[in-house]
Amino acid sequence: MRTNNFHFHAAASAVLVAAVPVATWGLIGRLDESGPRSELLYIIEPPGIAQGVETTLGVVCLVLALVSGAVLMHASRRGTFERRWWPVLLPLVAAGLIAGAAGRVATAGTQVDSGANIGGGMAMFAGVPAVLLLLVVAPVVWLSQRRARR
Repeated sequence: MRTNNFHFHAAASAVLVAAVPVATWGLIGRLDESGPRSELLYIIEPPGIAQGVETTLGVVCLVLALVSGAVLMHASRRGTFERRWWPVLLPLVAAGLIAGAAGRVATAGTQVDSGANIGGGMAMFAGVPAVLLLLVVAPVVWLSQRRARR
C-alpha cells in the first residue's frame, strides 16, 4: 500500500510542478500592445497558439494544480505524504510561477515607435536568476534531508 501511495503522490507532485507555469502563462494572457502583430517587436517570439487555446490550457492547468495540491495537502494531513517533501516541492512550484509570469512578460510585443519592452528585460534579468536559484534550492534541500536521515 505504501508503494502505491508513493507513486500516486509522486504523480500528483509532478502534475503540480508542471501545471503551475502553464496555468500562470495561460491565465495572465497576452500582454501585447495594441496593433497588428506583424508590426510588433518581441524580445522572445511567443508561441503561435491561439489566445483562446492559451486561456483554456491555463484554466485546465489551474484546475490540475489545485486538485493535485489539495490531494497532497490532504495526504500530508493524513500522514501518507511525508511533510519533509514540502520544502523540496514548494521551490519548484515557485520557480514555475515565476517562469510562467516572466515568460509572459518577456514575450509581450511592443510597437516599433514606443521603444523597448522594459518589463521583458527586467523579467529576464530578475526572473531567470530567481528560477535558477529555486531549481538549485530544491535538490540541495532534498540532499540535506537525505543526509540528515542517515
